[in-house]
Amino acid sequence: MRPYRSMLFAPGHKGAWADKAVASGTDAIILDLEDSVPAADKAAARDTVVATIGRLRDQGLRADVWVRPNSRNTGLMGADLDAVVVPGVAGLLLPKTFDAREIIQIDAVVSHLEETRGLPAGEIGFLLSLETASSMANCEAMAAATPRVAAVLGATGPNADVGRELGFEFTPEGLETLYLRSRIVLASRANGLHHPIGGVWQDIADLDGFRTFCEDNRRLGYRGMTLIHPSHVEITNEVFTPSPDKVDFYRRMVQAFRDAEARGHGAVDFEGQHIDLAHAKTAEGVIALADALALV
Repeated sequence: MRPYRSMLFAPGHKGAWADKAVASGTDAIILDLEDSVPAADKAAARDTVVATIGRLRDQGLRADVWVRPNSRNTGLMGADLDAVVVPGVAGLLLPKTFDAREIIQIDAVVSHLEETRGLPAGEIGFLLSLETASSMANCEAMAAATPRVAAVLGATGPNADVGRELGFEFTPEGLETLYLRSRIVLASRANGLHHPIGGVWQDIADLDGFRTFCEDNRRLGYRGMTLIHPSHVEITNEVFTPSPDKVDFYRRMVQAFRDAEARGHGAVDFEGQHIDLAHAKTAEGVIALADALALV
């Protein structure tokens, strides 16, 4: 998966909202067929989403397009996948998942659709939304379920599904979800998924609180956020982009280490800090992320 800082939801049945999402500067758009679409509009929303995907693809817009289908236990996912596995879809955000077996089964359906429609095999990624107690308990196996899994998301928002499932009360400080969010990061990293995604902040008007929420998640190891409002995109992109000063610092660190290495030293005093190969590797990771984001 490309390093998304921001992934902004847009209701699937409102095609014009996708244009607003693009205008916000988000790295990726999530066209939603699930919670934001009324039950009576589900079927028509599929047609709107497919038309939107084609239109955005033809326009060659920068933001990648993802789709959130309805969950498997609604009986609607099959029709959703049949409709939206088309050219121009980068991936699927899978809601209310339960275990690794479910992810493997969905992978098989998507693989069949890719093959029969002449799409590149395995190109469509999965973002797993852990909104059930079962999925949180099985997050390690789910992160490893299939190569399609690009990132894992969970423990989001007040009054949402996971809070109801687990019984916690959401607070902006996030102590009640710290274990869950930490476990998602660990499960992701242990399976080679280096871009955990956080979210969702529901208090649209509280931009200061949202910035703090982003910063807290970044420090915990998250590299981007799912969003529900365009006003949050600019803050998210700023928080999850390494600053020029930070990148310059790490470039100097790498150079200092390489110079010391060339002189036969395995460690060096760099601007008052002891650094060795481990620090140089960390610095190179930040530089690589900044370089990748420059291409987004």
